[in-house]
Amino acid sequence: MISLTVTALVFGVVFLAELPDKTALAGLVLGTRYRASYVFAGVAAAFALHVALAVAAGSVLTLLPQQIVHALTGVLFLGGAAVLLMKKGEDDEEIRSPENQSFWKVAGAGFMLILVAEFGDLTQIMTANLAARYDDPLSVGLGAVLALWAVAGLGIVGGKALMKRVPLKLITQIAAVLMLALGVWSLWEAVTG
Repeated sequence: MISLTVTALVFGVVFLAELPDKTALAGLVLGTRYRASYVFAGVAAAFALHVALAVAAGSVLTLLPQQIVHALTGVLFLGGAAVLLMKKGEDDEEIRSPENQSFWKVAGAGFMLILVAEFGDLTQIMTANLAARYDDPLSVGLGAVLALWAVAGLGIVGGKALMKRVPLKLITQIAAVLMLALGVWSLWEAVTG
């Protein structure tokens, strides 16, 4: 059974953490050059694969004693918050253009870009932490994949408009505060549990 509370929490945290990421900008660039639906198909498939791997890793962590899991996820959330707060503006990555605009070339380019750029990324690690924390892989996976797809869609279709209205620095700070709160909460549960 899917928990709407866990799904919504995961969606919010992953969405805010992914917005300032380089892959949102990469999706924007690909979306301006190629058919948006083709780009989204490739990007969405890569994100789904990343979430599946992260949820599987987080599910393995649930086999450990709860206090250890809470302590580990708390430290990782605090580390993630620190990474977000210390993050400077990222350079745009060079994106290789597919030779033509066929579905498979464009979707393949989007898939490979995200597959490589997101492997071991902060949101993938956060998803694994959340899967370990809530021991609800379906709800965590659904929230994370929907958040990543939403960011990809925004990046591909309307990223420029969003970034003009909401400063990237503010989005990053909100994501960091949420991660900080989750980290403190997890550590508190480790100490008191």
